[in-house]
Amino acid sequence: MTAFSILDLAPITEGSDARTALANSVDLARHAEELGYRRYWLAEHHNMPGIASAATALVIGQVAAATQRIRVGAGGIMLPNHSPLVVAEQFGTLETLYPGRIDLGLGRAPGTDQTTARALRREGSDPNRFPDDVAEVLALLDDPEPGQAVRAIPGAGTRVPVWILGSSLFGAQLAAALGLPYAFASHFAPGELMPALAHYREHFRPSRFLERPYAMVGFNAYVADTDEQARFHASSMEQSFVALRQGRPGPIPPPVANYRERADRFERLVVERTMACSAIGSPETVESEIDRFLKATEADELIVTNSSFDHAARCRSYELLAGVRNRIAAKDEMA
Repeated sequence: MTAFSILDLAPITEGSDARTALANSVDLARHAEELGYRRYWLAEHHNMPGIASAATALVIGQVAAATQRIRVGAGGIMLPNHSPLVVAEQFGTLETLYPGRIDLGLGRAPGTDQTTARALRREGSDPNRFPDDVAEVLALLDDPEPGQAVRAIPGAGTRVPVWILGSSLFGAQLAAALGLPYAFASHFAPGELMPALAHYREHFRPSRFLERPYAMVGFNAYVADTDEQARFHASSMEQSFVALRQGRPGPIPPPVANYRERADRFERLVVERTMACSAIGSPETVESEIDRFLKATEADELIVTNSSFDHAARCRSYELLAGVRNRIAAKDEMA
């Protein structure tokens, strides 16, 4: 059975604010736990007017405090922005507070523009150091060596599960070489999904972390009672992707009816390419699309994102999606 999880971008909508966005994240996490989703991840982005999860570890702590069972983590922490020691201390602290529930996904991109990246780490971030930084985080979360001069306290010995995130072959290569679980960002960068999954599985080396490859794939899902309603709610994210490609990121805009039909050629091309890994529609429509996607990717886990303008619509979408998940699982058991 393929597990279903949630990636929350903590969307800030037009006319609202970050406080409301973060309160909505906590509310959605409680909802997700009741619906049986496996994990609830938040992503690090900076200088983005539509995303409230820049201080990702802090938001994870709030979500973990408001829930009881669901795994909570980062999808991900952009490691070039931070020292490995600080990351190990932050997630070691979270694991100490919420044992057995914390995940640490690590990404190589800055999660922002280069100017903001320099402001985050003033000596300049170097994504080429990513493999070494990952190794350092893993070592700091493991049992300390005798005489080790620098330890993560809390952190040492917590062995927080570490994932490698990616949207290209680089992440797949590193995850395979280190024997770590791998999550592909196909919810916004679907182009190299299949080659990356193939490389990861073919070259995976069993490790003390994982005996066999485990791949999670990102996916956009907008589910409503009708196809028309779902397309309406999805238009907010579609508009956001277009605005981002045009260099004018902003809060999540209100939905508009028939957005794709009214969009120009450039806008339609952006939406079609960016949201290639998506299911938008009624439960019946979405079920067939997700079933096909899971068969094609053989994903171990699907991590779904939804940035509807209306929070109630977002919660309703995940509620309907949980029913889709249960029906797909029942069919798989009967097969």
